[in-house]
Amino acid sequence: MASTVSQVVLFGDSLFQQCSDLQEGFSFQAALQSDFIRRLDIVNRGYSGFNTDIALRYLPEIFAERTASSPKMDYLVLLFGANDAVLPDAFTKQHVPIDRYKKNLTQIINHPRIAAHKPQILLVTPPPLDEIKATPRSIENGHKGAVRMSAVSAAYSEVAREVARENSGVILVDLWKGLMDKAISLAPSDYTPDGPWLGDPKNGKQGGLDTLLHDGLHMSGAGYQVFYETLKPFIGKEWHGLPGDDRRGFVIPDWRELLELQANLNTGD
Repeated sequence: MASTVSQVVLFGDSLFQQCSDLQEGFSFQAALQSDFIRRLDIVNRGYSGFNTDIALRYLPEIFAERTASSPKMDYLVLLFGANDAVLPDAFTKQHVPIDRYKKNLTQIINHPRIAAHKPQILLVTPPPLDEIKATPRSIENGHKGAVRMSAVSAAYSEVAREVARENSGVILVDLWKGLMDKAISLAPSDYTPDGPWLGDPKNGKQGGLDTLLHDGLHMSGAGYQVFYETLKPFIGKEWHGLPGDDRRGFVIPDWRELLELQANLNTGD
């Protein structure tokens, strides 16, 4: 039987669909693949515009039944919520009530097609919303006003945290906190502790979110770097700290081993 490389599957909305793009010299997916090349395949299943209703409906088409010859999904990185949190009156019809969002996330995590792989599930909170930047863009696109609100997006992120706590073995990747902490560090004077968050009109200031979210919703290259640094510690821990030329974990042996050469032979290749 042919050797198969285990997978890290990125399942989510446009925040994953766009993560393979090169922005400001950085590509999130390429960086992850480079870290785990020949050990794990980084598989992108990001679908722009998807909410958890759509994701749950199409999950059986996205994830085939596991067979003896199919690659094993070692990690499922799950990121939904930015579209679920769209306001109910938006003509995009993407809104999913917050209680159903929670139920949907739980069903995705425990779906038989997922459970068959027994993956480590990494549940990512939706990122913060820079409502100050996002609302004018929504109006430019034909909406009457805000399509998303900072406080609402934060509430959906809190629900993702609840789901992680309530499902044994699920690891939380707090992207909301990672980005907000970075945004505050870039402009400390723009945020008052216990006050409105950056990007909220009640605060009136964007702070570092202006840099981290290029349109108020989607991450810039700098934003994806924060995501990468937040996620990476939870993947492939057995290889963390190994020298760059260490070949442990390669699915197919290094060519030096195959040709019975010295492992430290420097050939320039």
